Amino acid sequence: MKVSVIIPNYNGFQYLQKCLDALDKQDFNDYNVIVVDDASTMSGVEEVLKGHRNVYLINHTKNLGFATSVNDGIKATDSKYVFLLNNDAYVEKDCISRLVKSMEENTGYKQTFSVQCKMISAVNHALIDNAGDFYNILGYARSRGKDKLTDSFSRPSEIFSACAGAAIYDREALVEIGLFDESHFAYLEDVDVGYRARLFGYINRYEPAAIVYHEGSATSGSRHNEFKVKLAARNSILIRYKNQTPLQKIVNFPIMEMGMIIKQLYFWRKGLGRAYRQGILEGRRMKSLPEVRDRKIQFDSSKRKRAWAIEIEMIKGLIY
Repeated sequence: MKVSVIIPNYNGFQYLQKCLDALDKQDFNDYNVIVVDDASTMSGVEEVLKGHRNVYLINHTKNLGFATSVNDGIKATDSKYVFLLNNDAYVEKDCISRLVKSMEENTGYKQTFSVQCKMISAVNHALIDNAGDFYNILGYARSRGKDKLTDSFSRPSEIFSACAGAAIYDREALVEIGLFDESHFAYLEDVDVGYRARLFGYINRYEPAAIVYHEGSATSGSRHNEFKVKLAARNSILIRYKNQTPLQKIVNFPIMEMGMIIKQLYFWRKGLGRAYRQGILEGRRMKSLPEVRDRKIQFDSSKRKRAWAIEIEMIKGLIY
């Protein structure tokens, strides 16, 4: 198979059925589907998969999180590309073929690591859900195009990183740089791996012709909740710990501390200040763990040069 579609699933079978139905209508035939069920508390995943072609199931006996689920799917295939897709995302019929075409276009100077779909709100087709991810010098990851009109962001472009809710990746490149960091469990693992890929010299791209309709927060339940806020705060600490040079960390320390203060105040007003603070403290503790230290980038001259080019981009990201 040229493409393996990897769908992490935790409950949400009402979305998964629709997701698989949309995949069945693809005009691209050289693909299979791997559903990784993360110990759903609801029964019946096998029933949902019946009647769909080339679908395989990996069952976890406990909830290991998004990063581990997609990694297990990646390890189970030798396809050239892996297309990571949320269980609440529904592809248009030419989505995979357009992603493959974009992956194989000659960028002229760097190999493509990932290509992200244009994610449109499944609730309101007039609005974009995600057109790629930004990451700025404050340490904030943000969805490009969120809640903008669907006809905007209509040109292919390079992006900081792809949202793994609907993005295709070069599997060999993933193996080369290291798969998704399982210590993240969930949230920002896609920003982390996209950042890492760029330090290795790859690029991430956005393809607006590859359309996916996304329900959004179907598993976690809402845009802001204690679980999501805590993990995102924790993982934001890990991203810069692993991917920035020692000098960057010194230079960026004051502005990133300011960024955390701003977010702390924001989440206090939403009643989630404690969860945010717990996440920050947990992230700082996790830096001493061997599995986190082992993921730190070992900087040579090429990676240092790329790190400072990304630094400039992160400063410009304050404007967005």
